This record gives sequence, C-alpha cells and structure tokens, in this order.
Amino acid sequence: MNDPRLTPANNRVAAAHLSDVAPSLSRVTGTPCQVVRPVVDLLRAPDGARDRQLLWGERVDLYEDHAGMSFVRAHKDGYVGYVDSAALRPSEPVTHWVSAPACHLYQDANIKSPDRHMLSFGSLVNVVGEADRLAETPFGFIPRVHLRPIGETMDDPVKVAELFLGTPYLWGGNSRSGIDCSGLVQTALLASGHECPGDTDMQQSALGRDVTQEGDYQRGDLLYWKGHVAMVVHTDSLIHANGTHMAVVHEPIRAAIDRIDGQGQGPVIAHKRL
Repeated sequence: MNDPRLTPANNRVAAAHLSDVAPSLSRVTGTPCQVVRPVVDLLRAPDGARDRQLLWGERVDLYEDHAGMSFVRAHKDGYVGYVDSAALRPSEPVTHWVSAPACHLYQDANIKSPDRHMLSFGSLVNVVGEADRLAETPFGFIPRVHLRPIGETMDDPVKVAELFLGTPYLWGGNSRSGIDCSGLVQTALLASGHECPGDTDMQQSALGRDVTQEGDYQRGDLLYWKGHVAMVVHTDSLIHANGTHMAVVHEPIRAAIDRIDGQGQGPVIAHKRL
C-alpha cells in the first residue's frame, strides 16, 4: 500500500510516473517550482493540518493548482502535500544555502537598511553579486558569513542540531522559528550530507543500522520512541525537540528515557547508528 505522504496523487490528479494508482486520475508531469516565503506549511489537505514545512528556495514539483492551493512534492525528501499557491514561483537556480541558525534578507546593500525577511537555517538562495560583506540575491542582500555554497556540507549533525537549542517546539516545524523532533533530525542530517525522510517512522525505517547493546551510546546515534526521536550528544546526554520542554534542549539520556516512559509513551523502540 502506497504511503500517501510520499505518493503524489489526490482525488483528481496523479504524477505521470505512477502506475499503481486509480487509472481514472489525470496523469500530470510535475512543474518545477520553488518556495518564496521564509516558511510555508505543507498541509495534509487543502484545509488540513500541517504535516511539515518548506523553507525559502526549496524546490517542489507542482502537480495541481486548485482553488489557490498547490499540490506538490518536495525535492528534499519526497514529501507530498498542499501549500498556498502564492508561496511558489517557477524554479530558478540556487547557489548557496543559509548555514547560520537564521539571517536577515536586507532591502539594500547595508545592514542598516530595512530587513525584508528572516530566513532560517537551510534556506536556499541565488547569489548574483557581492557588495562589501553582503551577498546580493534577486530579493535582497544577505551577510556572506551566513551562507555556504550549494554542495558544501557541515561535518557534524550534532553541531547542527545544537544550533537550534532553545528553538520553540512546533509540531511539523522545520525552521528556527519552530521545529519538532523529526524536523530537527532531518535538518541536522541533510546539512551534513545525509539523506533523511521527514517523519519519525520514516526515519526509523530508512536510517542507519540497529545498535543492540544496551547503553552503547555514541555521538550522532538516534534513539526512537513511538512518535519521537532524539540524537545522542555524548554517552550520557542527548538533544531533542520535545513537547515537555516545548523547545530544543539537551537532556540526560537516562532522565529522558525514564521521563518519556513515565508519561506513558513507552520505552525506546529503536537505537540507530549512521
């Protein structure tokens, strides 16, 4: 059975490459587009709940624009859903990505000029020129120190996750303004050159190998509970976005295991090492 989160088909259209969905659906080829808002919710249905989020410059394939909502598939992980059509434009080149926790997009080549947007870690931009310490994009200017070229990755997923310490917890969130447990892991791994799905159950199935020795914790290991994931920082501590602290925090591993079990969410169900 196809996972609807990864299957670009709704009750009207289906991606042209799909052969195992209802033949009555119109087959369409996705049109490459990109996000032109700092953060946009990727919804389960046009009027439904947020499943994930997309950031400025991220690429999608657009399969349908209907009643102001676009049915899309995200390039970074294949996640399918609906976004506000006004948040998309035809896809253009991107040259750099935001490697600071967040940065401002300024109106002019001057950090005292009005800021147009705040862009989160992982946002994608097209640098077309330079002005002093600022990179020029078609939408404004960004401090060069906050950018890395496309293809240049970071070397430690834990360090990436720690950039988000204190970020508010947000179900389905993927940005510095709000993030959830699987969003934090995905952001850290993608920035470090690892492919990573968007949701916890997908990550548990797709990532790493099982660690069977109890207490054998290494930096970067992933611990899974039902509906939750955390990343090991040291042999006795982890980092995660969680609804108890309502933020991204460090927590002792043993304390987290006991607390989560005591809240009725059960024990660790998987321990993975990349």
